Amino acid sequence: MASVNIESAVKAYGAQTVLHGVSVDIPDGSFVVLVGPSGCGKSTLLRMIAGLEPITGGTIRIDGTVVNDLPPKQRDISMVFQNYALYPHMTVAENMAFSLTLAGALKADKAREVARAANILGLTPLLARYPKQLSGGQRQRVAMGRAIVRNPKVFLFDEPLSNLDAKLRVAMRAEIKALHQRLKTTTIYVTHDQVEAMTMADTIVVMHDGRVEQTGSPLHLYDQPANAFVATFIGSPAMNLIEGKVAGGGVVDRDGQRWPLPSQKTWPEGRAVMLGIRPEDISFVEAGTVGEVQLVEPTGAETLVSLSVGTSRLLVATRDRRPIKSGDRVEFALDSARIHLFDALDGRRL
Repeated sequence: MASVNIESAVKAYGAQTVLHGVSVDIPDGSFVVLVGPSGCGKSTLLRMIAGLEPITGGTIRIDGTVVNDLPPKQRDISMVFQNYALYPHMTVAENMAFSLTLAGALKADKAREVARAANILGLTPLLARYPKQLSGGQRQRVAMGRAIVRNPKVFLFDEPLSNLDAKLRVAMRAEIKALHQRLKTTTIYVTHDQVEAMTMADTIVVMHDGRVEQTGSPLHLYDQPANAFVATFIGSPAMNLIEGKVAGGGVVDRDGQRWPLPSQKTWPEGRAVMLGIRPEDISFVEAGTVGEVQLVEPTGAETLVSLSVGTSRLLVATRDRRPIKSGDRVEFALDSARIHLFDALDGRRL
């Protein structure tokens, strides 16, 4: 196992810079997820750690050693890709042992490591099969097994579940997390799916436009987002945002509708802000703010209700089974203790 330290990493392709001085410290044995929208630079950063992309500026250390100029095979890492990258003419056992074969390992050593990894991943009955005889989830486990047999210092996962269906993604998510808990190997995992990030990570690194927006535990990012981007990216459904100005002890939006302010401090009059509230922190009440129902989406455990109040739009997540339909007028209230406030200009948390 090893720590990974990224200091002021820059990546440029000619005149286009895609990573702008990214710094991340990944402790030994941790499970860190790099998450962000497509094009934010997370996969590029992972490939730089692996040595598949040269670094333009800054420093990358693995286990305290600067690896900027080391080829991938000397970094003691194993990478699991989105497309599995299995050799179709090799059996499961041969695919898993391939890196050891290249390294000149003895036959007995290869057999022992393959058997160990296959036992961990439930692949023992499949060792004689070929990739075309496997399901998508089984192929992904083979790719993981190929990484395990090397006993690397660091595991790198680049959106490994993207090609799987929704049910299998949930199952594989649990398998990868359980694998980490068993092996305790430092793991860096890239995804654009914030639900994956929330359920799997010890630490989440939220990226946007080649920069780190916030780093922290899943619940810390959920409860205390550093800015409006993190607030709306982390959480499903996303946080509601209402633009307005502080006036008379509340936030007044463009329609003149007044919304409550967080009660923890005094807010300057006239300041342009965005009020944030998560869908589960809005409840239906009597004698509350009136909104018109635009859409009702039952999901089973809860129901998502889209409301309009003037030009403002709110999504409510409720377990209340009351009969509500589009066009109804309902009354609701925000939990004032759960309101977030962000600067309207730069989006930072106030």
